[in-house]
Amino acid sequence: MPYKYIGKTTNFKGKTLWEIVGNLKNFGIGRLVIRSTFERYPEPSFFKILKVEPLPCPKVQTLDDQRKVRVLVEKTFRGVTYPKPITIESTSYKADYQLIPKDEEHNYSTIVETKREIAILQRTMEFPPLMKDVLMRENRAKGEDVQDLKLEIVYHKTKTGKYRVAEEGETPTVTFQANIQELPNISLYKNVKLQQCSN
Repeated sequence: MPYKYIGKTTNFKGKTLWEIVGNLKNFGIGRLVIRSTFERYPEPSFFKILKVEPLPCPKVQTLDDQRKVRVLVEKTFRGVTYPKPITIESTSYKADYQLIPKDEEHNYSTIVETKREIAILQRTMEFPPLMKDVLMRENRAKGEDVQDLKLEIVYHKTKTGKYRVAEEGETPTVTFQANIQELPNISLYKNVKLQQCSN
């Protein structure tokens, strides 16, 4: 009779972090550990153990509450080493870690950090046509004659360092185009009367 599996499947392959560091001398400080889920990337990803702090074992060990450990590691993800150490705790219970044998550690420690190309984003873009026309009229009413109006772009800042905003006069490598069709004649709207909305 064939086996029938019930429940959620997992791609994890290995041991929990506590199973690995608990069986090593000095809790494995200085050793390298990898996660099997990161092996799908072509660049190498691994952790170098810097400090280990055991956490108490839960009174009743269930699948949702297994023994965890707090580990300070130097993380290298997809060939890039993070500048600051990170702490692994909430994911330490997952049976997804593998210890790298000492005779294979040189394959990882001799990796040259690959610098990713940082995308340079444009600072400004064109205003939508109707908005640009309104601003031009406002400027003319003030006595200013500004022909080249540009909308300054505000980006959401992240800590990944994958992009930066172009400096003044610098040519961006990534540009954006507003998906707005040019209006055939903005003067079509000049006689439109807007109704006042009553609250």
